[in-house]
Amino acid sequence: MAEVRAIAAASDYDVLAKWSSPSFDAVTRSVIARRLATPPPRRFLSETQFEVLEAACARLLATPRGKPPIANAVDDDLDAGRGEGFRRPDAPPLGTTWRTGLDGLDAEARHRHQDRSFAALDGATQDALLHALQRGDVDPSRFGAVGPRRFFSEVLLKAVAGHYYSRPDAWNEIGFGGPASPRGYVRIGLDQRDPWEAPFAPAARGKP
Repeated sequence: MAEVRAIAAASDYDVLAKWSSPSFDAVTRSVIARRLATPPPRRFLSETQFEVLEAACARLLATPRGKPPIANAVDDDLDAGRGEGFRRPDAPPLGTTWRTGLDGLDAEARHRHQDRSFAALDGATQDALLHALQRGDVDPSRFGAVGPRRFFSEVLLKAVAGHYYSRPDAWNEIGFGGPASPRGYVRIGLDQRDPWEAPFAPAARGKP
């Protein structure tokens, strides 16, 4: 977790420049347009649960709170009943897992920090709590059957990262060409790229 960073594109690459090209068909354009549209309002999570999720997204992604609206996307999935289509035998329904996990993170924050909610803490303190959640160094009874470590890695982090990297601004940031339907990717060998992909950045190779 880091302080807020600028979302930098790879060079001046803009994946949306392919909007009217053979790379994007009508279905692809409609999916991307939904991701770029005004985020849906909170409908599933409580106000406090949503604030905890929004604050956690900001720390995990090092972005301003609510920008991009990842918490809204997660809440919309939960309200619509969208998910991976499976869950572990010992896991409750996904909506229950999210509500329990977010309540657990907030309860842990209030227990450690004089009844201050997770969303009200400063960034460094939020980071410390998220690291504790990742390690399982929290009260496990607050997190139900899934437990703190699984909630962090298999629910929270997975959903936040998945939604973030489904967005064109994140594709620009990492130089990803996005969907290629119906054109497809052709040059897929080592050190090869199609001409409509982001340019190589050889000077950056080998650097952390």
